[in-house]
Amino acid sequence: MASFIIIFSMLLIVLLPIGILIGSLFEEVKELKVMYDEGTLSFPPPNQSVKEWPIVGEKAYTFWLSTNTNLEQTLLKYQDQLSDIGKTVFKGILGSASAAIQIMISFIIAGILLVIGGAGESIRKFFRKLAGDRGDEFADTTVMTVGSVVKGIIGVALILALIHGIIFMIAGVPFAGIWTLIIFVLCVLQIPAAFVTLPIIIYLFAEQGTTMGIIWAILLIVAGLSDNVLKPILLGKGAPVPMLVIFIGVIGGFIFSGLIGLFTGAIIMSIGHKLYVGWINSADQKNTVNSPV
Repeated sequence: MASFIIIFSMLLIVLLPIGILIGSLFEEVKELKVMYDEGTLSFPPPNQSVKEWPIVGEKAYTFWLSTNTNLEQTLLKYQDQLSDIGKTVFKGILGSASAAIQIMISFIIAGILLVIGGAGESIRKFFRKLAGDRGDEFADTTVMTVGSVVKGIIGVALILALIHGIIFMIAGVPFAGIWTLIIFVLCVLQIPAAFVTLPIIIYLFAEQGTTMGIIWAILLIVAGLSDNVLKPILLGKGAPVPMLVIFIGVIGGFIFSGLIGLFTGAIIMSIGHKLYVGWINSADQKNTVNSPV
């Protein structure tokens, strides 16, 4: 019963925000499709102040105006670029969905292991067989490293996505659920959310004026920069090795093995760091033993 309550609570914490986000996403995609089929899908007209933006003002105004007056022609003109962007985003969404399923499965397996008596000791025996006297140390390192990655990568991505989503909804940004999901995908992939927030800030400046645009821009910038505060706290809290070692393992593991590499890379780097430190200190211990009293 205790195992069921723990796992059910954790699944509820993870799945409830994701369920709300996916529900909002489906509703907004359905609305987009209906508007496109009825020929009512259109972008709001650009403000004349867009022309005054430095460097990109004229081009941005021309593109925005073209989108407003003839959306279908604009989509056809940039269909190759939009297709590439769409494929990338779709792959990211599929990857995030796969990650959510893997997390759910891992929680269920963890719940089963909690019920089975002696499972933890069996795993420790495996580590003792591999590493001898340091088996328990490496087992603890693995557990704490996985916990740090879950909090520092998945947890931070979810928090940042929720913060941005709340700001989008309050600011009245169209299709806030879609942008929130994209930000979650980008944060999991360790890509800055600015790729989404900068165009939205430009839109808010054009639609709501300079004063409100500045307010929303400050809020979105602070929300984006909170990653620099949350990640060191959650990724490094309780970590058995320096945070930089785990972070390098996370990035390298993702490059070589995708999402699962977030965990395997961090574990390999953490245990490797422990072995390296032990190897370096072993020389000092030998010198201490051999030194005359």
